[in-house]
Amino acid sequence: MTAIDSKLHDFKPTPAHWSQEVLSRLADGEFDQAPIIDASAAHPMSPDLDVWDAWPLADVSGNPVPWRDGELWFALAVVRSDDPEGRHHLARIHHFHRVGDHFEHLGQTLPDDISPGARQWSGTARLEGETITLFFTATGYRGDVSLTYHQRLFETHTVLAADGIFGTWSTPVEVVEADGAIYRPADENEGEPGKIKAFRDPSHYRDSDGQDYLLFTASSATKPSLHDGVIGAAAIDQDGAARLLRPLIEATDASNELERPHIVGHAGQLYLFWSTQRGVFAPGIIAPTGLYGATAKSLEGPWTFLNGHGLVIANPAERPTQAYSWWVLPNLSVTSFVDYWGPEDIAQPEEATRRARFGGTFAPFVQIALDGATSRLIG
Repeated sequence: MTAIDSKLHDFKPTPAHWSQEVLSRLADGEFDQAPIIDASAAHPMSPDLDVWDAWPLADVSGNPVPWRDGELWFALAVVRSDDPEGRHHLARIHHFHRVGDHFEHLGQTLPDDISPGARQWSGTARLEGETITLFFTATGYRGDVSLTYHQRLFETHTVLAADGIFGTWSTPVEVVEADGAIYRPADENEGEPGKIKAFRDPSHYRDSDGQDYLLFTASSATKPSLHDGVIGAAAIDQDGAARLLRPLIEATDASNELERPHIVGHAGQLYLFWSTQRGVFAPGIIAPTGLYGATAKSLEGPWTFLNGHGLVIANPAERPTQAYSWWVLPNLSVTSFVDYWGPEDIAQPEEATRRARFGGTFAPFVQIALDGATSRLIG
């Protein structure tokens, strides 16, 4: 029996069902809303780039690694254009130097000639010793002449170079594949954000026994439907072999996407967070764009939805699309990016005002507190 078999022989997580009944508890309107982002906070960090979906270079516990009097961060970025929605089709991972609230752009992270996809979507980065492991989503295929939504999970390695930032990146290797039995392959040739199926957003987690896992945004193969979002998991052996596990959270018949899942350990509990947009819920479910979460004693569960419904931070009612893609750090500070922060001008077509309303920059950090299955926004 291999190490992964020994560790996981009895590991049988029971997915927590994020159902319409659970989400109906939001109807009383008692949940935390983020402060309104004003024009000064929505000012682009770069006049040339749109930036979104950020994560730090972290140690195996998820803590950002100190680097040059600050931290090294990664985010998706593209050259700014008239229509911000086009960014999804051109996305590349870039890296940034964070000092306090200031982010300095350092450059594109991976050379185009080693990337297996036509685009790069979100992931995570870990540092052990001098070795960086970057997990990321490859979307489409390098050299594609048409736009597709094929999504695959890869990892690549490099070192922190003494005379620069990175050494040479290794050839990316596909770390885990959708099997068609538990998780639907995300291999659609057509679609649009929010409606496509998912196999993306790899996030590393190491438990107290040293076992490595990868979490990801996925779609259910056991209960396929228009709304079949799940948070998937795979166990990774020391030799890199992966075993798919059952989902940790399933939202079948409730939501199509549970994006950018990640785990934070706090006060002897595990906290699993994800982001979801209001437009991906099933008809009849009214829930805001926000950061959602659940807690358990171990990865196996059982998972309890925070605050009874899962919602941790909602966008303010006056600005329902102002931020997205929240990421919780072990100190319980929370980052996101400024999305469509400005109010809509109903006198003009929606697409005509996108550029003026879109931030495309790092949002102000906020702070939460956790107590068992209860969360609070405290700053």
